Amino acid sequence: MSSELTAALTQLLEARIVGFLTAGVGLGMLFGALPGLTATMGIALLVPLTFWLPTDQGLAMLLGIYCGAIPAGGIPAILLNVPGTPASIAATWDGYALSQKGRADLALKINVFASLFGQLLGVLFLALAAFPIASLALRMGPAEYFGLGVFGLSLMAGVSGKRVWEGVLAGTLGLALATVGLDPLTAYPRFTFGLPELLDGVAFIPVMIGLFGLGEVLAAISAGVTPFGATTHRSADAPALQRCVGPVLGSSLLGSLIGVFVGAVPAAGGDIAAIIAWDQSRRLSPNREEFGQGSTRGLAAACAAANAVIGGAMTTMMTLGIPGDAPSAVLIGALLIHGVQPGPLMFRDHRTLVWTIVLLLALAALVTASVGLLGSAPLARLARVPAPYLWMAVVLLSITGAYALNNSLTDVWLMFIAGLAGFVLRKLEVPLGPLVLGLILGPMIESNLRRALVLSRGDWSTIFARPLVLVFLVAAAAALFGPVAALRRTQHNRPAALSR
Repeated sequence: MSSELTAALTQLLEARIVGFLTAGVGLGMLFGALPGLTATMGIALLVPLTFWLPTDQGLAMLLGIYCGAIPAGGIPAILLNVPGTPASIAATWDGYALSQKGRADLALKINVFASLFGQLLGVLFLALAAFPIASLALRMGPAEYFGLGVFGLSLMAGVSGKRVWEGVLAGTLGLALATVGLDPLTAYPRFTFGLPELLDGVAFIPVMIGLFGLGEVLAAISAGVTPFGATTHRSADAPALQRCVGPVLGSSLLGSLIGVFVGAVPAAGGDIAAIIAWDQSRRLSPNREEFGQGSTRGLAAACAAANAVIGGAMTTMMTLGIPGDAPSAVLIGALLIHGVQPGPLMFRDHRTLVWTIVLLLALAALVTASVGLLGSAPLARLARVPAPYLWMAVVLLSITGAYALNNSLTDVWLMFIAGLAGFVLRKLEVPLGPLVLGLILGPMIESNLRRALVLSRGDWSTIFARPLVLVFLVAAAAALFGPVAALRRTQHNRPAALSR
């Protein structure tokens, strides 16, 4: 391990890698600070542009975007009460209240400190837990991977909020799209409609660009988004950070631990982690009444959790090939473009790259904190960019990114179709996360199930008799039907409550 770590450190000292990482952090903070743009959108738009770069340089830029966007999303959340990214929703509850009380400087510095704390703890978890998890996963066969894929897919109900059935529908649509192309075992064309462009299946990156880029633009235009008005805020005369170091540190630790473990759950995401951390910090606080009114503890817990998710999500993505959140789902496509298959084999065949990613995440966290301390005010002013200019830039980037992947107009048309689908699904309040899960996990589930059946000569009983497969399937049933049962109980109790 020492030789791989030394090689990774040597790569990290190259000026080009540091340059691409810094550029990625800057772009990520731009995407995070502009409401409506997200880390997922930034990574999806720029993945095709890294195709001509070496793997380490391309990943440096993409990981910089990932690590820069989440903390920057807290800037408009604190100053404008508008979350820059979904993970910053909980930061508005106390951050904006602090800003309104003239403590904006304090709130911005807590955001920077808690984000750095969360990201570094997440990276530590990745460094310590990834190799043991991958070592265990290497002992798994096709049957176990089939069960793991089913478990990952079952989480589509849990990440759908109150729209459980709509989430299941979206996941089914993703599974259907995953069957387009050549059969994984026989190479027989399926659902290609005679189009040779579909023989390789539905390209993942153009679909992601359309869903999270163009679809968001169309939804914003339909909702009549207007430019943000000028918002003023009073800075604290003397930052009170020293007086709240202890409470902020404790809440950051709590939020980071919650964020790491929530991030390791496939498709959970930073918004869920931040909300859970904020609520748990409130429950443990001696001053619960301050939460929502400008609590430094609440802000620190929310910011730390949202950023600690990065380490947990990357651990799940790299070791098992299952995305921990939406940005890591797009990063799977980036690794595949560069010839690296996420999963346990990555830890056997690309050990130096694994350590390079760990070190890049740590360096990106430090660069993001440095830029955040200096650039919060300029980025806050960018949040008032008129919406029409903002969305036009996103559309141009979407077209460029989709075409640059394979120099194919087919991918551009696919991006437009996905954008229209994303717009319609948003209007119908259908969550997009399950669709992405189905599209990513569909090939994994199908190919491993069929390999397992070939090895067992068509005997299903030998597959389901494996202990680990049973564990995955039982967990999948609980993850799938638990939210459904909770939703039915809520619907059943609602009429009783109204009758009183």
